[in-house]
Amino acid sequence: MALFSSLTPVFVAILCVVVLFILRGSQKKNQVTKKKFKPPATAKPWVDEDLQDNTEINPRAEADDEWADSESNVAHVPYSPLRFSKDEMLQRSQQFYQLMNKRRSVRFISSKPVPREVIDNVIRTAGTAPSGAHTEPWTYVVVADPETKHMIREIVEEEEEVNYKQRMGEKWVGDLQRLRTNWVKDYLDTAPYLILIFKQIYGINSSGKKKTHYYNEISVSISCGMLLAALQNAGLVTVTSTPLNCGPKLRVLLQRPANEKLLLLLPVGYPTEDATVPDLKRKNLEEIMVFV
Repeated sequence: MALFSSLTPVFVAILCVVVLFILRGSQKKNQVTKKKFKPPATAKPWVDEDLQDNTEINPRAEADDEWADSESNVAHVPYSPLRFSKDEMLQRSQQFYQLMNKRRSVRFISSKPVPREVIDNVIRTAGTAPSGAHTEPWTYVVVADPETKHMIREIVEEEEEVNYKQRMGEKWVGDLQRLRTNWVKDYLDTAPYLILIFKQIYGINSSGKKKTHYYNEISVSISCGMLLAALQNAGLVTVTSTPLNCGPKLRVLLQRPANEKLLLLLPVGYPTEDATVPDLKRKNLEEIMVFV
């Protein structure tokens, strides 16, 4: 019994060492597990910061003095829509489909002048688009000056060459090869007009306070779709261009404010006499529509 009592402190010491060893091993294992299962970074090297749209709901709008309060109620007025018979509806919908089905992305654009009034009207049409809380978060910058167009081309081609060679990756570049596109953008010089569409990530009211622009990118994208339809209806061509990583330089060149981010660039004009387009086919109705 005396022997057991004398050995008790030894057993306790050994037990403490074993427990400490187990705890340390478990801690190291957890650290390794955390490192091993660390979630991958979501950012990709080719993503353009200007295309991010995380400003729909601004939590500071209610607390920050820089942000404006909600505006007063808007009066409602009677609405008198156009009305057509079933036959007229069918005819008009078919005709409009046939018109839009002829729309193509054209990279061979003539320098032939286009009436300024036509451009004014297609921009007006784009401005009729719906927007989140009727904030109308779009700015259309129309460039006709040859020198400014050439500076835009230099900025775009410089960044696009880097995009094609480094940022976009082999798969993206490979998918574009069949369309015969590259970083050389001749049409930026030859097109009579360049239309640069900026999304306003927030607005500024008359008192200088910021105004939240809800769903600004979706709203501007809808407006761009209406602009493309208006250009097609007027007999003009364009190619949708998203000049990745060109936004900041183009904003400076065009003296646009900090709340505007470049979304799209459209060269606009008539097609050249020898213009060609890829022989692409569109999906059938059954492939794009689900009727429930």
